[in-house]
Amino acid sequence: MECVQNVGKYMCGIAGFFNASENYQQKKEKWSCVLTSMHECLAHRGNDEAGIYLSDMAGLSHARLSIRDIVTGKQPILRQKDGNEYAIVYNGELYNTEELARDLKTYGYHFSTTSDTEVILYAYMQYGPDFVKKLNGIFAFAIWDDNAKKLLLYRDRVGIKPLFYAFLSGQLIFASEPKALFCFPGFTPELSFEGMREILSIGPARTPGNGIFKHVNEVLPGHYLIFCDDTVSDHTYWDLFRVPHTDSYEKTVETVSFLIRDSVTRQMVSDVPVCTFLSGGIDSSIVTAIACRYLSEHGETLNTFSFDFKDNDLYFKSNAFQPERDLPYVKIMLDHYHTNHTYLECDEKLLFSALKDAVDAKDFPGMTDVDSSLLYFCSLVKQHNKVALTGECADEIFGGYPWFYREDLLSRDGFPWSADMSVRTLFLKDSFIKDLDLSAYSYDCYQTSLRKAPHLPDETDIERKRYNIAYLNIKWFMQTLLDRMDRTSMYSGLEARVPFADHRIIEYVFNVPWEMKYQNGVEKALLRDACKDLLPQELLHRKKSPYPKTYHPGYEKLLIEEMKHILTQPDAPIKDFIDSRKLDTFLKAPTEYGKPWFGQLMAGPQLLAYFIQINYWMEKYKLHL
Repeated sequence: MECVQNVGKYMCGIAGFFNASENYQQKKEKWSCVLTSMHECLAHRGNDEAGIYLSDMAGLSHARLSIRDIVTGKQPILRQKDGNEYAIVYNGELYNTEELARDLKTYGYHFSTTSDTEVILYAYMQYGPDFVKKLNGIFAFAIWDDNAKKLLLYRDRVGIKPLFYAFLSGQLIFASEPKALFCFPGFTPELSFEGMREILSIGPARTPGNGIFKHVNEVLPGHYLIFCDDTVSDHTYWDLFRVPHTDSYEKTVETVSFLIRDSVTRQMVSDVPVCTFLSGGIDSSIVTAIACRYLSEHGETLNTFSFDFKDNDLYFKSNAFQPERDLPYVKIMLDHYHTNHTYLECDEKLLFSALKDAVDAKDFPGMTDVDSSLLYFCSLVKQHNKVALTGECADEIFGGYPWFYREDLLSRDGFPWSADMSVRTLFLKDSFIKDLDLSAYSYDCYQTSLRKAPHLPDETDIERKRYNIAYLNIKWFMQTLLDRMDRTSMYSGLEARVPFADHRIIEYVFNVPWEMKYQNGVEKALLRDACKDLLPQELLHRKKSPYPKTYHPGYEKLLIEEMKHILTQPDAPIKDFIDSRKLDTFLKAPTEYGKPWFGQLMAGPQLLAYFIQINYWMEKYKLHL
């Protein structure tokens, strides 16, 4: 097998393998080539450098997007201590690098780079596997401990960075994205019955740890795995917990204000310019305001970007979930803060054409045009910046969604963002509906998760409901949005950072009583009060409006045409479980189904788009039921 190791050409994804019974060095050329193939498959996650490491039992592969220590931060990084070798491949950003490095220097460690990767490896060497508790950041990484002959996989507390793994004939395979797993010889994508139930009953969400493809799993957020000999052990280093909240409202506002500002400021650290997404909502506006002030103090101007759809001014339809357009509020922010602002726009044709690209990026069907639009916008942002800060996750943490306060959704015995399960079966064959029993599967996932939710013994029934909703949002809905953000941004080599997802914010706010989060019946009142000095009054009091969607009738027309085309294809995978008569009825008026079936943005047109994505996904990976 010919193997060309070009370590200066590629890009930040990680991959590798481990087998205690193997000696990869005996076929060094073959296995080096496999590692190269794996990081080439992840090259979209960055385009600056690549490298591999191969020992007797393990191989590590890295594709790098240079954010910090651009010159000397190439990976894998290898270090020795007491005659023992350690190696690491890392994806992410550490926001307390300086503090950790200062502590490690007191133990005699000397740094040859300024990268956070070297700090992480030394911290493992000094403190052992539980060192991860000391980290503040977004990350997924693998460490090979050659002395102990063990491989360790780590993932950040809330799952901002992805990390998948699988077993094949006694070998562990891991990668940032499933597509790289399939570069390993003999490992081919398969779809299990459970995977199909995930796609149709839970999707576009995924059960935590479920990799959809047969035999594929994902390292859980807040966990690390140790592979040694023929054993694997799963360790939880962080999880949500309940403690009584004893701070006054004033003290709570003060604490939240500090944590948010500290998180954004820490995440401004980069050796390349940082930009922000500015939607016109309060969340992105808060992040933008702090980032703008930070850069102004350093004599720099922040780049900001807003997103909208062509002709939305003509076709926008106000509704309970999206009451008004974002653009006027973007302009209000720009009147108060001086930034280099760029308005980005997507038309219905680009939106439609990117649906398949979104599947390529994510490896699964996803949030359809919500994904494809963000994918397109990120590709445009990447032309200007490598790093972007977003306002993602504030709604999940501070209670911004209707299901936090609407009694009908709060009391629902099931996932509140999928309140209407019936729409998921609108055009499935009756026999298929019976076999999959989608409602039962979704309900079982819901109940299983609820049993893990932490509670205090003296909670009232309504308090228990509130904390259940908060728990489910962080463990499920937020995971879906974080996965969307990482995969759509990194597909273009853009790193998206999420300051609100700082674990310190999540830990503190999770335990804040609902009455404080919803002061005077105002959604996210706590967040607004904590940041009232940052925003103009018009924005401070703006009602929540989600990520924008298109209302252009041409988009729906394109979806209908594509679905009709799929039905003419004799080998179209979805024809195995689609009832054509039911679908024909739906195609006559998909917008008449106006109630969301997932989240707030996915109604009739998005249901069509989802099945178009499923069909493409099954074709792409040659999947069969």
